[in-house]
Amino acid sequence: MESPVTTLPGLVKPVVLTGPVVQVTDAEMRRYAELIYQRTGIRVSPQKKTLLSNRLRRRLRETGIATFEDYYKYLTTLRPSDPEWDAFLQEITTHETYLFRDEAQWTWFRNQFLSQWAAQASERGAPALRIWSAACSTGDEPFTAACCIAATLPDLSQWKIYILGTDIGTGALEQARAAVFNERSMRLVPKDYRSRFFTKARNAQVWQAKPVLTAMVTFRHHNLLNPLREPPFDLVFLKNVLIYFDAASKQRVVDNVRTTVRPGGFLVAGAAEGVGDLMRDFERLEPWLYRRPNAKRN
Repeated sequence: MESPVTTLPGLVKPVVLTGPVVQVTDAEMRRYAELIYQRTGIRVSPQKKTLLSNRLRRRLRETGIATFEDYYKYLTTLRPSDPEWDAFLQEITTHETYLFRDEAQWTWFRNQFLSQWAAQASERGAPALRIWSAACSTGDEPFTAACCIAATLPDLSQWKIYILGTDIGTGALEQARAAVFNERSMRLVPKDYRSRFFTKARNAQVWQAKPVLTAMVTFRHHNLLNPLREPPFDLVFLKNVLIYFDAASKQRVVDNVRTTVRPGGFLVAGAAEGVGDLMRDFERLEPWLYRRPNAKRN
């Protein structure tokens, strides 16, 4: 059987896979780790050498590039928006996500945040709500928020709801925009929510979000190392992503995100991500919940 031959944009000639490449060298590991860090802020430790090697081999098979060194050189020629760079990121990061992940947070969102927000709507004028789901992956988090809003807010048609989901992975965002979820992603969705807000596809174990949800949610590509150019949000979700960052890049991300929370607004973080010391002037309400104080009046 002949070895596969693939020609990729930016490569001078086709590359032939001549045999299995076992593992990156220590020098290659350092170069890959630095490239990933420069582009994304994600820190890959030397202890993940085997894991990185295994996942890189998938990209070698897919692209037909013969060696880790050649693939590294190819990546350095690509823009961050290139599909291959995105495929590489999808390989090296974990996308374990599903609707209604972290039940206690969604209980707070439904029973406290939304009920109080609805009660105070008349004081703010036109009823409106702005939410940012940072690092939203395939959209499970923003659609969970949309489910809760659709089930909880009275006179929903009178509200102006804006839920922004962002992620660095364009492939993940394409899935998010499709608004289709498999049984695993749906396993914690209450039965009444399934029937009210989703349609089960015929002859397939997938669920399509209904327009009442998709009308609330917008998706956009965004790197958390950069500021988000948006008006302030009433609530920001920053969950299960900072575990990939070191102290310096985590501080940079938190500084970018915290400024997007309006005075009096909230930030929901992952309970184990250690952001407490970084949320300087925010009030800590729970290990995962922070509130930005209202502006001081003279």
